[in-house]
Amino acid sequence: MLYSVDLTILWAFVIAFAVFAYIVMDGFDLGIGILFPILRPGPDRDTAMNSIAPVWDGNETWLVMGGGGLFAVFPLAYAVILPALYAPILAMLLGLVFRGVAFEFRWRDPGHRAVWDMAFTVGSVVAALAQGITLGALLQGIAVEGRAYAGGWWDWLTPFSLLVGVSLAIAYALLGATWLVMRTEGLLQLQARRLAQQLTVGTVAAVALVSAATPFLQVRYFERWMAMPNVLVTAQVPLLVALAGYALWRTLRNGGERAPFLIALGLFGLSFLGLGISIYPDVVPGRITIWQAAAPEASQIFLLVGAAALIPTILAYTAYSYWVFRGKVDTHGYH
Repeated sequence: MLYSVDLTILWAFVIAFAVFAYIVMDGFDLGIGILFPILRPGPDRDTAMNSIAPVWDGNETWLVMGGGGLFAVFPLAYAVILPALYAPILAMLLGLVFRGVAFEFRWRDPGHRAVWDMAFTVGSVVAALAQGITLGALLQGIAVEGRAYAGGWWDWLTPFSLLVGVSLAIAYALLGATWLVMRTEGLLQLQARRLAQQLTVGTVAAVALVSAATPFLQVRYFERWMAMPNVLVTAQVPLLVALAGYALWRTLRNGGERAPFLIALGLFGLSFLGLGISIYPDVVPGRITIWQAAAPEASQIFLLVGAAALIPTILAYTAYSYWVFRGKVDTHGYH
């Protein structure tokens, strides 16, 4: 029994890692899509596109890994979450498809490039908002009876879920801006730096609002964050967020290029840690734990063998692609 429990926890961390990898890797190219209307048409937009062209589609591998892992390893959670969040999840997928088509066609149909640029932005904004709304709706709770979703079609649409959706879009825009600071030069880099400074303030404020609202969604959240002695540990997370936000703002002011992007990733890591503190060990908060949702032990072992080969392979080719395309970029590509 102990072995089975440990295996379930291991799988929970594997899927959490895949989700986090998707958020931080696809987050910056979604952020560039969100910022696209602010960038000057022509060379600046072309340069921004070139900066993500070699890696953007590979980044979405982790979304498949996370969603497929949830279906295979925690089928009960998948069966409950998908009907509850069908609308925002479908919107996210359509947004990702829309922006992918726009990404390719803006180069191959230059006569309508302005249209494809707008499509790229719309797809990015829709995908980012839908991901945040999905997270917010999951956090606020899903109605479950027996082994099935028991809520309505619009239960996911609340002020809190919209707050999380907007907050995630702002945070993605920050990632996109810091990515451009790291990868570009000249006037585009200066513009990205100014945007990143503004978005740092916006992101920290958004994290603060979501963090302040979350403990009041469920009693268990409040106890984990506010009750003694938990608060002695959990209080360090918002403190670290504030310090990271200040460090990010200072490095941007002082001309840092790589450090802002890395610190922005750290902000996402701290936020993800806060999410884990709130919901672990549940997979459907307050309703279904990871052990209740888990597939049989034999299935977990079988899938783990495949994951043990697949995940290092993904990490290897991802690291290689980022290493090859590691320099500055302009309208002609990396140099």
